[in-house]
Amino acid sequence: MNSGTLYIVATPIGNLGDFTQRAQDILVQADLVCAEDTRHSKRLLSACGLSAKRMLSLHDHNEGERVAKVLASLEEGQAVALVSDAGTPLISDPGYRLVTACLEAGWRVSPVPGASALTAALSVAGLPTDRFLFAGFPPAKEAGRRQWLAQLQPRTETLIFYESKHRILASLAAMVEVLGAERKATLMRELTKQFETVLHGALSEIEARVVADENHQRGEFVLVVAGAVEEVGVDELQARKLLALLIPEVGVKRASELSAAYLGQKKNAIYKWALEIAGEK
Repeated sequence: MNSGTLYIVATPIGNLGDFTQRAQDILVQADLVCAEDTRHSKRLLSACGLSAKRMLSLHDHNEGERVAKVLASLEEGQAVALVSDAGTPLISDPGYRLVTACLEAGWRVSPVPGASALTAALSVAGLPTDRFLFAGFPPAKEAGRRQWLAQLQPRTETLIFYESKHRILASLAAMVEVLGAERKATLMRELTKQFETVLHGALSEIEARVVADENHQRGEFVLVVAGAVEEVGVDELQARKLLALLIPEVGVKRASELSAAYLGQKKNAIYKWALEIAGEK
């Protein structure tokens, strides 16, 4: 490993078998390991028969003051590793300020990839993966949560959320109301752990299953939701030409219905144009 380098090290999200050999080697060899919870990380290393040289807590509440200590260690030519409690650091976990400070100071930041609840969930959700938006945790308060979801409602990418056991029911209820009861989704609970559960279906169906079974309300959750259906723009000239041909044969109403179905559009705009064409004739 290289001195004067900050390593961003992914750790298992549940199954210890997902702890890569390279990640273990980096954590053992690093001069300093920054951990979200040092007690948790020590237990993880101990479970694998390993131990780190020196550990420093770095979490949401002390990250600002810890940056100077890490920069000093890098200045001394030390290798530093950053881990969160589970998965890949910085993904809804601490580390952003540290990484930014190290890059601005000219130090190398190197990824040690591995487990991530985000990509694990996306890979089994059965929803489009070519474009997706990781939204993280919804706001804790109901009003803020609904307003936040309303901003996401028209997005056409696949949406990915994290949620805790304390708010999973409230978040599901808000998503059913704001995003739509029939939106396809997949809810994953306790990924890679003993009681891993994956629920597929419409948001309303998933909500009903979670409400009905208290076991589905325990653990840590990733929810993958289909994006909004993208409206296909209407070529008005094409629509008017089609209507002009159909109206004399089948009338305004039926011509509007057939044109809307053929063009894959809602009937309102098509019907308006049909009335205009009929009036001109």
